[in-house]
This record gives sequence, structure tokens and C-alpha cells, in this order.
Amino acid sequence: MSDFLQYLVAGLAVGCGFALLASGLVAVHRVTHVVNFAQGMFAVVAGLTAGSLLSAGLPHGAAELLAVLVAGAVGLLVGLIATGKPGTSAQSALIVTLGVGFVAYAVEIMIWGDNPRSHPGLRGSVQIADAYVQKQSFLVIGVTAVVFTLLGLFFTRTYLGKAFTACASNPYAARAVGIDVTRMGLIAFALGGMLGGAAGVLLTPLLPISYNSDVLLITSGFAAAILGGLTRPGLALVGALILGVAESMVAGYLDASYQTVVALLLMLAIMIWQASQRTSLTEEAAR
Repeated sequence: MSDFLQYLVAGLAVGCGFALLASGLVAVHRVTHVVNFAQGMFAVVAGLTAGSLLSAGLPHGAAELLAVLVAGAVGLLVGLIATGKPGTSAQSALIVTLGVGFVAYAVEIMIWGDNPRSHPGLRGSVQIADAYVQKQSFLVIGVTAVVFTLLGLFFTRTYLGKAFTACASNPYAARAVGIDVTRMGLIAFALGGMLGGAAGVLLTPLLPISYNSDVLLITSGFAAAILGGLTRPGLALVGALILGVAESMVAGYLDASYQTVVALLLMLAIMIWQASQRTSLTEEAAR
């Protein structure tokens, strides 16, 4: 029972990290219709940057916040490269984000090397029944809950959030009422960078990362995001939690090498189910 509780809470924490990544994918796709395959790179950059800043003597909090801002700036840069040129199609921008991710490998290796790195998070553990759970796991869960609450308020209560929604619903109508859709897309990339960065600084104390950790992160984040059709962050959160717990249980009771397989199988199952649902709706409409 103690092992199960440890795996459950650890899985929820990792799932929350995936949810932050997925929400960044959703934010970008809602506005630009671009699947940002550089999203995992933001988490890697932020996690490694936070570790470097902590090693340089910056206190916790300041180091992590600065690392998230760095990831946001990188996200804005990716957005400028991918969508800054007017008329760039979503497919072309997708390929650009994939290319940027590969270029980032070389930059990350030059700066941080190719060995996995970590940094200390919230120290200590909490006893639940017979299980001892790291406090960092509860920090990840708590921060994610706050972030998703703020995202909900942002999209429903602020002018900028409503402009995002307008761009997602009908970009042509948004332009007609004076909303700069290109600028909203760049802001979405910056927001996606910060959300990915938040995932990176929170997860690095739990899961050491290296330059190529973005592959696992983007695979898991994308698997969670497609549950909501890349448009609904709430469903992406649900998918991420399910995925995180499933991966944790597989790693705990079977083998950690099967974790990525779980994400891929879940993603494939969801895509097949969604395709079948669309086919059913099309057939009903044809009748």
C-alpha cells in the first residue's frame, strides 16, 4: 500500500508537469493552429537555467522565476522565427519549430554539456500512512493548481485572454474588430514558453534532465493535449494526470523503460478514438 501511495502522488506530480507543457501547446495551437514541437525544449532550457542560477548563488524562487522568464523569451523567439513572417502556414511553422528544437540540442550541449542535471527542490518528505512522499511533489501539484486557476481567469476575465479566444474562434472576425492576430500568436508562444519553463523548474528536482529530455516531455505533453483536441486545457489536465499516474505505476511495478511506450500508446488510442468519433458524426450528418 505504501508503494502504491508513493507511485500515485509521484505520478500526479509528474502528470501536473505534463499538464503545464500541454497547456502551453494548447495556448499556442488555439491562436495560431500551430503544433509547437519546441515546447519540450522550453522545459529543458528553464530547468538547466535554474540549476545554473542556483549554482551561481541565486536563492530559490528568484532563480526559478528568472528561468521561467528566460523560457518565455525563448518562446517568443521561436514564435518570431516560426510565425513572424506574414502568410506562413501552420504546417510550415510546425516544421520550423521542429527544426528549432534540433538546433537547441547543439546550443544546450555547448552551454550545459550532455550529462543529466538536477537541482535541489523543496527538501524533506511527508508521511502518508506508511508512505513517505517528497514535498517537492506536493509543490508541483499546488503550483499547477494555481497556474490552471489563473489561466482560467486569464481566458475569461481579461481583455487579452478574450482576444486569445476570439483569435481561436474566428481569426478573420478578430482582425475585423482590430485585434492583431499575429501579435496574439507571438504572445501565445511567450506564454507557452513560460508554461513549459514552469514545468521544467518544477520537475527537474524530481526528474534529472539533459539536452534530449525534450523528446519524452513533448511526447507526454502532446499525448495529454490531444485529449482536448489541442483546444481545451481542462481536458489536457485530465489527460496529463492519467498519463503521469500510468507512467509512474508502470515504472514502479514493471520497468521505467516502458514509460514512453505508455505515452505513445495513449496518444495513439486517443487519436484513433477521436477519428472514429468524427467519422460517426460525418456519417450521421450525411444521413
